[in-house]
Amino acid sequence: MQEWLAGLIVFVVLIVLVLLSFAIKILREYERGVLFRLGRFVGVKGPGIFLIVPGFDRMAKVDLRTITLDVPKQRVVTKDNVSVDVDAVVYMRVFNPADAVMKVEDYILATSLLSQTTVRDVLGQVELDDLLTKREELNKKLQKILDEATDPWGVKVSAVTIKDIALPEAMLRAIAKQAEAERERRSRVIMATGELEAATKMAEAAQRYQKNPAALRLRELQTLTEIAREKNLIIVTPAQLGSPIGEVLGLTAGLRKQKGD
Repeated sequence: MQEWLAGLIVFVVLIVLVLLSFAIKILREYERGVLFRLGRFVGVKGPGIFLIVPGFDRMAKVDLRTITLDVPKQRVVTKDNVSVDVDAVVYMRVFNPADAVMKVEDYILATSLLSQTTVRDVLGQVELDDLLTKREELNKKLQKILDEATDPWGVKVSAVTIKDIALPEAMLRAIAKQAEAERERRSRVIMATGELEAATKMAEAAQRYQKNPAALRLRELQTLTEIAREKNLIIVTPAQLGSPIGEVLGLTAGLRKQKGD
């Protein structure tokens, strides 16, 4: 009799331990449990330790941390009829666990599919140049649209980032030619601006030389001195012997004649 009673006590203890193992739930700080009792919503539990009624309660665990969704590559036709492949990343988190469980079947899958269609719709309304140069504006626009659409699901889209834009090979060559033409245009503008500034300064110098002939003579002498530094050169000038240049040339010719003697 005692052995039977002891066996019964052990059996009851085991049953109680098994029930407690199913009844005791522990959730981490970033987790919440959406509790249903006989199909009815009871509340949101956690974090920490709490009890449920085994067989009557069912709990759906929700992670509150930020989730990174990699949007698959989407083929987008821009407003100017250019076909590109776009990769994007969506950062989302659950702020209302009850809505995330009861308002949508799978909030991660639903947000991912919505992100794909939104990327195609929004980027298809802009031209290629804006798509390449205004990524920050497009990221904010995508984030705002997705955040408003997922708000009823208890999901917050904190950021959207366009990760990569793959262009066709023909378009890459066209962009390279356009960039080269732009650099050539800038180079010519810079050269023309330099020529204009040089011509302006030369005109001012000519006016000053016209007002002061002596300065013009000195400039001529300086120019001839610089030319004379080069060897094996013959200088032909219309200057007369009475002028300062003529005297210099006469003196130079006399020195060469003396060396020849």
